[in-house]
Amino acid sequence: MNQVAAGQKPANSLRVTLWILLIVYIFNFLDRQIVNILAEPISRDLGLSDTQIGLMTGIAFAAFYTFLGIPIARYADRPSTNRVSLISISLVIWSGMTAVSGMAQNFVQLLLARIGVGVGEAGCTPAAHSLIADLAPPEKRASAISFYSLGIPIGGLLGMVMGGLIADAYGWRIAFFVAGLPGILMALVVWWVLRDPRMSTVLETRQAAPTLSTKEAIREVLSSRAFVYLMIAGSAAAFLGYGKATWTTIFFQRTHDLSPGDVGLWFGIGGGIAGVLGTWAGGWFADHYGKTNRRHVLTAPAIGMTVAIPIAIAAYWAQQWWVALILIMLPTVLNGLYLGPTYSCAQGLVPLRARAMAAAVLLFAQNLIGLGLGPLFFGILSDFIKPMAGPDSVRYVLYGAAVMGLIPSFFFWRASLRLNEELDKKG
Repeated sequence: MNQVAAGQKPANSLRVTLWILLIVYIFNFLDRQIVNILAEPISRDLGLSDTQIGLMTGIAFAAFYTFLGIPIARYADRPSTNRVSLISISLVIWSGMTAVSGMAQNFVQLLLARIGVGVGEAGCTPAAHSLIADLAPPEKRASAISFYSLGIPIGGLLGMVMGGLIADAYGWRIAFFVAGLPGILMALVVWWVLRDPRMSTVLETRQAAPTLSTKEAIREVLSSRAFVYLMIAGSAAAFLGYGKATWTTIFFQRTHDLSPGDVGLWFGIGGGIAGVLGTWAGGWFADHYGKTNRRHVLTAPAIGMTVAIPIAIAAYWAQQWWVALILIMLPTVLNGLYLGPTYSCAQGLVPLRARAMAAAVLLFAQNLIGLGLGPLFFGILSDFIKPMAGPDSVRYVLYGAAVMGLIPSFFFWRASLRLNEELDKKG
């Protein structure tokens, strides 16, 4: 039955849904990443160590984001769940807690506020990916999820530029207020404009199948060897991406003596544009070359992360900040190629009833290992070598992070070898 139930509004088109969800994801990453550009002034104001910066920017958010993501995804996969309402409520929570971060008077209070942001954001992406996968045909899924994923570089760009400039002019506390409060208004737009197709019975025939238990859903997700390789690759990419994002902003401030506003403006705009190009190109390559051979959905991420290594090393070695900034843009493009292909493959490797769970499991691994441990690991390493390296400790840490790009490259290649056999066989 494909007719809209009486008294209900029709579901939105894919185009409308993608644009609204893109704006939501921009708020998501703006609120998540603004703390990176504010880390140095917060550290000076509250007297934090590099390890505490790593905790604040990483594990405080990631632990709750990842562990709550599984039960929330289980809820999102239920046929009776309105995924639009779930996204709206989540947006209110994380936006409010971002604003509350500006009132923190010590490390513990700031840590608790960042935990609150993680709690709210746990309800967004699994539900959004499930919604997009229901609306987009398989041959356009990578491009659709890549479009949604543009929220990552755009949100990061806005967070860096806006956060840095406001911090320079008015202080880091005001930057949190400005970042958080508009999201509450956006939640009303989401609730008012979007419709979950489930609620219009568009997908009624798909809902006829019995709901999987949490254990069954996780078993279905992990039964795909391609998904497991993809999860390892995505986790390693996130570990390096989040770690480098945090410490590259601090690198420009410590090594090249730039202010938060300068870093936010130049690195934020340059990195944001490069990230947008990489994310868009990743989806285009996946859909274009994957038509003839599905393994090529992941070819661009595997090659791109390898090519990025020597360019990134040259960027961190450069003695002029503007040279370093220009050089770092190309690795940013190349490292962004994996987002759309990774998440679209995850949706195609599992049954329909486990799509939100697939996104949640992938996000669990990526954010616990990536966001949770990446900034923290590099912060601990920086503290460890600081007695020997001095202010250049961050530079040497970033050298190592660049070389580690071989790890996700290898596992993207391994996952690609199984895509022809496994992709969309469980739909």
